[in-house]
Amino acid sequence: MKTITFTDFRKRASGFITEVEHGETFVLLRHGKPVAEVVPFSDRSRRTPSWKQPGIRLRIRGSDLSSAILEERESDT
Repeated sequence: MKTITFTDFRKRASGFITEVEHGETFVLLRHGKPVAEVVPFSDRSRRTPSWKQPGIRLRIRGSDLSSAILEERESDT
């Protein structure tokens, strides 16, 4: 990953874009601070974040836990 100033990028944008097409990644600096990251475009679909993916379903043999709890509550009365 290369770091370049915004002024340098403006002056030589065509050359930098060619490098990005070949897989290079750049961080653009403005006043010494990173402001952007230029990365090659990926047409792969973005992965779904883990918090949006379905969770693991646990299964046990026999009756389910909620039924067991309800039966126990009913037997206590």
